Amino acid sequence: MLASESLVEAAFRLAFGSIPVEDALALREGTAWRHFPGHDPQRFAALLSTADLDAHLRTDGARAPRVSMADDSRDGSAGVPEHEYALPDGRVDLPRLLERFDAGASLVVSQFHETHPPLARFCRGLERLFLHAVQANIYLTPPAAQGFRTHYDTHDVLVLQVEGRKRWRVWDGERVPRPTRRTPWPGHLAPEGEPHTLVLGPGDALYIPRGVMHDAATEPGSHSLHVTVGLLEPSWAQAIRTLLDAAELDDPALRESVPTWRIGEADLTAPLADALARLSGAGMAERLQNLLLSQLAQERQPLPARGLFAPLPEGPLRLAEAMHQHLVQGETDAALHWTGGAIPLTPDQVEEVAGFADGAIPRDRAFAERLWRLGLLERA
Repeated sequence: MLASESLVEAAFRLAFGSIPVEDALALREGTAWRHFPGHDPQRFAALLSTADLDAHLRTDGARAPRVSMADDSRDGSAGVPEHEYALPDGRVDLPRLLERFDAGASLVVSQFHETHPPLARFCRGLERLFLHAVQANIYLTPPAAQGFRTHYDTHDVLVLQVEGRKRWRVWDGERVPRPTRRTPWPGHLAPEGEPHTLVLGPGDALYIPRGVMHDAATEPGSHSLHVTVGLLEPSWAQAIRTLLDAAELDDPALRESVPTWRIGEADLTAPLADALARLSGAGMAERLQNLLLSQLAQERQPLPARGLFAPLPEGPLRLAEAMHQHLVQGETDAALHWTGGAIPLTPDQVEEVAGFADGAIPRDRAFAERLWRLGLLERA
């Protein structure tokens, strides 16, 4: 991370290289995959290494199902049964795991950003940019092996090749339009058309939108360590469910009974249209935005700027980059929303928070002390 870079800027540069942010946003809004050739084999070395995985596997935190294994050569599912590499209580059985790895099974560590600080900050930077959850799953594949069969993901992914080389096949177009986790997998789905084949080396990245078919395998003589960054964007259906759950709490009309006893006798078109219209009324779009931002803050692990011993420092302070927070202002009230809930603000405190967005010397030391103790402020 360069001295002048923000958390967001550093994460974006690492993930997408030198392309403009607008180009990356356009990529997120389309359905085309893209290869980002790397010019520095050590580009992702600070994020992860095989040594980091070795150390993690020797801790009590290495447990199934977060730690799993996959082997394309298996009959049926490529997933290796847990009892072949884990103890009955879920802890990894390291000698047996290493034996399965030596025999060609890939090691998978899911959500490693939750236990590995460099990945945590990297994912947080992308979350602050895209304003949705981001995760990091790790795949270590031995030479001449393949973990998973041809498939598509139900969210956009960005593959970061850390060590070794891996051959990828990617097909154009969405095999299933805009799939989500709720979209049923249609069984033995074959890709359409001819694949594009490319080999990722250290420092390369590959962006694959959801619904795009792909697979990957290592070459003889070369292992592969890569990070799959999951970009967990909400669908409109998911967002509407979130809005509906919130609106139901304060709108009696949405709690009205559906007269199922009139099915076949009365037309439900008009009451259904009225219920849906209540979700698109005045202020609902802004309410949805705040709900999605609050949901992001509540679902992600807080990463406060302060440590165990943390007296309020002198000099300018700013809102902590690694903490999800946003300001909500109504006609008569305002609050700073964060992982811990909402902090009501006076008009003077709203102005103070606005100043902290760019870095400012606190005017109200008691208020700044409170935000500092919560981890919501850091040195500017």
